[in-house]
Amino acid sequence: MNASQALLLEKRGRILIATLNRPDKRNALNEDLARAFEAMATDLDKDVGAIVLHGAGAGFCAGLDLSEQKERDPFEVVQISRRWHAIKERLQFGGPPIIAALHGPVIGGGFELAATAHVRVADSTTFFQLPEGKRGIFIGGGGSVRIARLIGVSRLTELMLTGRRLDADSAERAGLIHYVTEPEQALAKAIELAETIAGNAPMVNYLITQALPRIADMSASDGLFTESMAAGLSQTSPEAQAGMREFLERKKGGQP
Repeated sequence: MNASQALLLEKRGRILIATLNRPDKRNALNEDLARAFEAMATDLDKDVGAIVLHGAGAGFCAGLDLSEQKERDPFEVVQISRRWHAIKERLQFGGPPIIAALHGPVIGGGFELAATAHVRVADSTTFFQLPEGKRGIFIGGGGSVRIARLIGVSRLTELMLTGRRLDADSAERAGLIHYVTEPEQALAKAIELAETIAGNAPMVNYLITQALPRIADMSASDGLFTESMAAGLSQTSPEAQAGMREFLERKKGGQP
């Protein structure tokens, strides 16, 4: 299987559906998928307003493909980890909002990949797990930062120490996912959300996905200043001005 087969891309209007396509391996992450994500980020059409990310087969992603691993020295492991960091950085900050449609196992590196998305939808069959500690491994795909920011260091510590499964309802309560659907309905819900999000002004989507994570890392004073700058950029854009005129016209006509 080559990179283009490992990640299937389907354009629907302004939405791009990216499907992890290694169902016989539970969509485990490997070199083909790494190259496919790099190519997608590089060649993304400018008119794509949102990306839906999901997995073919019985689950979203079972983590790193351990069957393709070999003995490596520490520097090689660091290089692989940093490559996946760069890929996920480009996914999170390099383009349009990403909506993850999750089902079945979301394990290890798959959990870390899901944490890269801006919105996460899971059907009721979904479960999350970080079993690396039970295998003598520390996570290396960005989870120590991204997952910790979603659910907190304390909860992440417990999940890594115990390797226990977190079901969809528990994940929603923990703030890890935004929507829980019936089985096999996560993709439809994610596409619905993507259509809504793609209808926003590109500038405001960019500011939401780019500014908010950075504001969270700032002092309150710096964050408030950055918020004001983002407000200034968005409210003076042609899209915002057109939207305000439309709103005022509706109010003038007595419409809600």
